[in-house]
Amino acid sequence: MPTITPFLWFDNQLEEAMSFYASVFGDSAVLGTPGPAGEVMMATFRLAGQDFMGLNGGPMYAFTPAISLFVSCEGQDEVDYFWDRLCEGGSPSQCGWLVDRFGLSWQIIPTALGRLLGDPDRERAGRVMQAMLGMVKLDIAGLQAAYDGPQA
Repeated sequence: MPTITPFLWFDNQLEEAMSFYASVFGDSAVLGTPGPAGEVMMATFRLAGQDFMGLNGGPMYAFTPAISLFVSCEGQDEVDYFWDRLCEGGSPSQCGWLVDRFGLSWQIIPTALGRLLGDPDRERAGRVMQAMLGMVKLDIAGLQAAYDGPQA
């Protein structure tokens, strides 16, 4: 069975990006970098158990939000940690999305969101969707409050 490995094109920040991402995620490592430090053209690295390949390809292509990396978080502490770290030098967006300092888009999403949006009660799920649309970094307590609705 073939494997699918995301391949990321950087201008000239591949080594910096690999180092930064490895500092953010557990189970991370640089797996192979042909060439001396500072002159690496291509490398293979692992983030949270997922293998990636990277290329210092120059400024010809840039990342767009059409491709993003989705980080599934179990609780607000994880959301806060990944959001804060990946926003360093980057910029927040809406609905749990951000762009890191290398221009790569990320979605930092609590697992609770899927559970709340998947409720068969469409009114409750709709309130959660509306709450999410008004958020930048997702807040689980705020999503849960929207799900629970107005208190009588």
